[in-house]
Amino acid sequence: MTDTPENLPETPMLDELESGPWPSFVSDLKELAKKKPAVGQLLGQLEKSYRDRWNYWTGTVLNLRGYGGGILARYSDLKEEFPEIAQFHTIRIIAPSAYVYSTDALRELCDISEKHSSGILQLHGMTGDILMLGSDNDSTHEAGEALMEKGWDIGGSGGAMRTLISCIGPARCQNTCYDTMGLAKYITDTFIGYLHRPEFPYKFKFKLSGCANDCSNSMMRADMPVIGTWRDDIRIDEDGVSRFIEENGEQYVMDNVINRCPTWCMALRGGRIEIDDDNCVHCMHCINVMHGILAPGDDKGASILIGGKRSLKIGDMYSSMLVPFMKLQSQEDWDGLLDLFRRVWDFWGEYALDHERVGEFIDRVSLASFLDGVGIEPDPRMIREPRYNPFIKFEEYAPPRMYGEPEKEPPVVDKEVLREESADGNSPPGGEPAPGKGGA
Repeated sequence: MTDTPENLPETPMLDELESGPWPSFVSDLKELAKKKPAVGQLLGQLEKSYRDRWNYWTGTVLNLRGYGGGILARYSDLKEEFPEIAQFHTIRIIAPSAYVYSTDALRELCDISEKHSSGILQLHGMTGDILMLGSDNDSTHEAGEALMEKGWDIGGSGGAMRTLISCIGPARCQNTCYDTMGLAKYITDTFIGYLHRPEFPYKFKFKLSGCANDCSNSMMRADMPVIGTWRDDIRIDEDGVSRFIEENGEQYVMDNVINRCPTWCMALRGGRIEIDDDNCVHCMHCINVMHGILAPGDDKGASILIGGKRSLKIGDMYSSMLVPFMKLQSQEDWDGLLDLFRRVWDFWGEYALDHERVGEFIDRVSLASFLDGVGIEPDPRMIREPRYNPFIKFEEYAPPRMYGEPEKEPPVVDKEVLREESADGNSPPGGEPAPGKGGA
C-alpha cells in the first residue's frame, strides 16, 4: 500500500457512511488524505477497528513543558502496517466563552493544525475543548508553542479542573439570568493553575447555563452546574398576552402553555394569564412559548448544583441541588461563588478516593456528611430528583453503605491516616471516619 490518494486502503465499511443523505466525515478525511498521507492510514486503521471490533490505540501521558495535562497521547498498535500514524496525539485547546470565534481565530487554528498535525480539528465535544488531532512527540511541542504565541491556551486532562463550557448568555439571549460568558472567563483565569497542573482526585467540570433551558447541558454532564434562575415573579406583558391570544386563540394558549405547566400554577381568565408564582418552578416552558411576553423576573441569580457526570464507576448521575439561589451580579458575588468552589475542592480533595468524581463521593459518604464538610446548612429545597420529591430526610442519608461502618457516621476516608496505616501494613478497607466529619 502506498500513501497516494489513488491507493488509499480499501474501506468498504467506512464507505457505507458516505451513502446516506448527510455529509460524511469519511468523505472529508478522504479529501484531506490528498494532502496528508497519515489521514489515509488513519482511515485504514479505523476500517480495521470496525471489522475486528477492536481498538488499536494505546493511550498514555505526554506533557508539554510547563503543563501537566491537556495532551492525549495516542500510539498505534499497528505501527508496522500504518507507520504514518504510529504517534497520533490529541492537543486540547481552551475554546473562547460560548464558542464565539472570529474568522481570524479560526484561520489561526487551521494554519497551526495543518502545519504541526494532521489538519483534523474537532470542536466542542463533551469536553468543551478544541481538539487538534494527529501530532507526534516532536510536533506536539511545536504546536503548543505556536498556539501559545497566538494567545491560545492548553486545556485540561486527568485529575484537573476541565475547560469550562457556557451558553451564549447575554451576548444573544434575553432569558439569561447572569453573565455566563464573563463568569466562565473569570473562573478560568482565576483557576488556570488547577486546569494546567492536575491535583484533584479526578476530573472536575463546570458548565454554565444562563437559565433553566440549560443550553450547556450542565445538569447531566457537569460536576458543578451553575444554572440561571430568579426568585421574584415572572414578568407579564399584558398587552402582549392579548395580542398573542388574538393571533393564536385561547385554545392554543390552553394546550401549549397553561396545561403544560408542570406544577399547574397558571390559569387563563378573561384573556389574562394569572400565575401562582409561589408554586412556579421556573422551568422556562411558558417563557419559551410566549417569548418576550412572559419573561424571567428582575431578582436574578443562579442555582448551584452538584454531582452530575456521565458513565464510569456508578453510571450516569444527575446533579442535585446544592445552593438554591445565589446572586451573581457583581464581582463580590462572583468571588463568593469561587469561595464555594474552594470549599468543595478542599473537602472532596482531602477525603475522596482516587478516580472518584464528586457525585460518587457524595453517594459514598452521604449528602449529610458532604454538607457538613463544606459548611452548608441543609435546606428542604435540596431536591435529589427534579420535580419529584422536594424533601430530603437527612437521617436516611446517614446509614452505612459498605464495609460495616459506624451506624450514624458514614466514613469519610482520611488519606493521611490511610497513608500511615498503609506504611504499617494494616490499612482497613474503607478507612475510618475523619474526626468531626460524621453525619448530620
